[in-house]
Amino acid sequence: MIEIEDIVFRRDGAAVFDGLRLRLDAPRVAIVGRNGSGKSTLLRLIAGLAEPQAGQVRVGGVKVAKDRAGALATVGILFQNPDHQIIFPTVIEEIAFGLEQQGHPRDEARRLAVAALARAGHPDWAERLCHTLSQGQRQMVCLTAILAMEPRWILFDEPFNSLDIPSILRTEARIAALSQKVVTVTHDPARVRDYDRVIWLEQGAVAADGAPGEVLPAYVAAMERLAREAPC
Repeated sequence: MIEIEDIVFRRDGAAVFDGLRLRLDAPRVAIVGRNGSGKSTLLRLIAGLAEPQAGQVRVGGVKVAKDRAGALATVGILFQNPDHQIIFPTVIEEIAFGLEQQGHPRDEARRLAVAALARAGHPDWAERLCHTLSQGQRQMVCLTAILAMEPRWILFDEPFNSLDIPSILRTEARIAALSQKVVTVTHDPARVRDYDRVIWLEQGAVAADGAPGEVLPAYVAAMERLAREAPC
């Protein structure tokens, strides 16, 4: 379970969250909301990449901001832009890095990375240069690196952005096939209509929380109303 307990998080003196409390345990959870509502920040807090000024976040009982080794074994995050995640020149180095951070010796990490690429259906990518891959392929490298570490939860930050329709459909299928529990942030309600739970964030607070059939129509109606009211 992901436990978000009364967190307070401020950036540049402004409150992003002020007492947010959530429990997430459904297999597929979506988070929707306008830009600036706190969606990506919430994922970073869940992954332990940011620490709240008050309150705490636990994933599977692990205090992710305090226990980095425990966090790496429990939760993985796929950033919106794979270029913000990839740090090594070659695919094999990128995938092996997380395994080394988990304590695997370099040779074993490389062997496990090769096996992860084989499971992903891309054994020939090992020595490819990451910058020569397409956006969708680089995203697949990041996901393979996460899966190699075998976390219990995977967080996706706008995984459908900048992808063409075939890549979107492939990404949807990959997420649907995962055995891990998933939290997905997206602006596209159609991509998460089959999820178990949808949380609508508005200015750092929960505007609605429930089944997709209840939350998404209300969210879309509110966004359409804002579009009509906004000056051209």
